[in-house]
Amino acid sequence: MKEQIKQIGQEALNEIASSGANKDSLEALRVKYLGRKGIVTGLFKKLAELPSADRPEIGGLINALKNDVTRALDEKLFLTARDEDAKDHIDVTLPGVSRGPGRAHPIMQTIDQICDVFISLGFKIVEGPEIETEHYNFEALNIPLEHPSRDAFDTFYLRSSQKHLLRSHTSPVQARFMEKNKPPFSIIVPGRVYRPDATDASHSFMFHQVEGLVVGAAIKFSDLKGVLEIFAKRLFGRSTRMRFRPSFFPFTEPSAEVDISCILCAGSGKHNIGSEIHRCSLCGGKGWLEILGAGMVNPKVFKNVGYDPGKVTGFAFGMGVERIAILKYGISDIRLFFENDVRFLRQF
Repeated sequence: MKEQIKQIGQEALNEIASSGANKDSLEALRVKYLGRKGIVTGLFKKLAELPSADRPEIGGLINALKNDVTRALDEKLFLTARDEDAKDHIDVTLPGVSRGPGRAHPIMQTIDQICDVFISLGFKIVEGPEIETEHYNFEALNIPLEHPSRDAFDTFYLRSSQKHLLRSHTSPVQARFMEKNKPPFSIIVPGRVYRPDATDASHSFMFHQVEGLVVGAAIKFSDLKGVLEIFAKRLFGRSTRMRFRPSFFPFTEPSAEVDISCILCAGSGKHNIGSEIHRCSLCGGKGWLEILGAGMVNPKVFKNVGYDPGKVTGFAFGMGVERIAILKYGISDIRLFFENDVRFLRQF
């Protein structure tokens, strides 16, 4: 009897394993072995013919056989049902969805173009944290709490700490770098920045900057002008002209706003439409476009990072990447960069 039970168990499991993946064949096996006239049911009926002493052991073996067959049928049924559900949801005969090649976002393309120019001039790319402390975002850059210029740089503070905030410019990276490195050096710092500006066609609460810093012995304002002139001509064309206008930044002295000749009207302030002369729509008839701010590093910034302003000088500059891209590609609205409209992005 024991050998018979063992043999039946092997045959049942083999049949279940090799059965077709459909419910009808599994139901037929369930009836064959576990039905009222099934093989396992027939074994239970034969228990009455056995000696009383053997019935407990043989009965336990038959129960174990019944459980093994039931478990194997249930597992096979589960796998069959899962496969059938998958077939219902996925039609493998349908043609696949083709995906075009990816490409860099226009903002990243512009950052790469800017960085390539400065790397060719010997600059090194440096990055830093987007969550900053008040010290690096303000105080280290000569922007004390009571300074009126701080209003333009105030940004989003973290609730968990009133001393930590989302950086409002990438200049904090310059301060961090100077604390850990000695001059001479030339670095460029790309990255995201945040300011609580109302979103419109020319403003966003999040945008990108690229800032540069050069520190060494006897660095002059003429060095700054030379570097930026090379940058402007390589990015906007060899015919591009540049001018500097006096300005103010807490971390540079003297400071300047840097303009380039309009890339649409070539600096004339006007262009012809047929036989009529119209004011240039890009520069508003001025002939110039503002692209960045720059200046010589304020001696107070050097003192804040442990440099002797009597021994080193340097210059710094910074630009908004979105503004550069808008001017370079003639884009009318900064929000287009962040709406993820593929019809817009495919143009770059």
